Amino acid sequence: MTMLNALPLDLSLKEGDAETIIPLALTTAGFIIYWFTALSEKIKSRFFSKNGNDRASVNYFIFTRLAGFLFLGAIPLIICLATLKEYPPEFYGLSFRTDTMLLTLISTVALSLIVFPLASFSARKPKNLVNYPMIRAKVWTPGTILITIAGWSIYLFGYELLFRGILLMPLADNIGMWPAIFVNIAFYSATHVPKGLEETIGAIPLGLVLCIITLATGTIWTAFIVHLVMAVTNCLTAMKFHPQIEYRRK
Repeated sequence: MTMLNALPLDLSLKEGDAETIIPLALTTAGFIIYWFTALSEKIKSRFFSKNGNDRASVNYFIFTRLAGFLFLGAIPLIICLATLKEYPPEFYGLSFRTDTMLLTLISTVALSLIVFPLASFSARKPKNLVNYPMIRAKVWTPGTILITIAGWSIYLFGYELLFRGILLMPLADNIGMWPAIFVNIAFYSATHVPKGLEETIGAIPLGLVLCIITLATGTIWTAFIVHLVMAVTNCLTAMKFHPQIEYRRK
């Protein structure tokens, strides 16, 4: 039986190492901080101990969406801009590129038309109603819907900035397109594990498509809009079909 020879241990950083390590470290740290603060049961209980169920549900939703934007998007971007100075903000997909605008528009519309009916159909399933809508208020109003859309918008902007910007672009630049995509899919799928097997598996093909489109267009806008369409459709459909939620026009 052959034994593997020990690899030479060289602890010095090589060219491109920081550009790979920092995005990976920020993605890992961002999710750990977000998960154990924004989704802490202790913090959640404080919201519900001070207000009635409906008000607490709305306030807690706003808190988790803002925390996600900060820990997953804004703070990692600030750290990247401060440490990886060769990469400007537009490198992370934050520009509006005229040269790829048509591809961005076509891919956004096409994917939205695909995910909208799929999200609407799956959102009605009893197992989906366990987690969605995230605002667990018993009475919904037009104001609740606006808060849902705004909350998901700011959260998913930070989320896609992390996954399709900070985690994808520097790695693609340093280790190559396909290794960067598969690292991205591994992280993306793993973050869906708490939501069940269906969402975890579903994140793999969706992550692949969004990564390819992001690299092709040089922007995160398709990934952001498509993810937003899917999330809002899921939440509003779940609200409509949830047996314990009532909608009132005020």
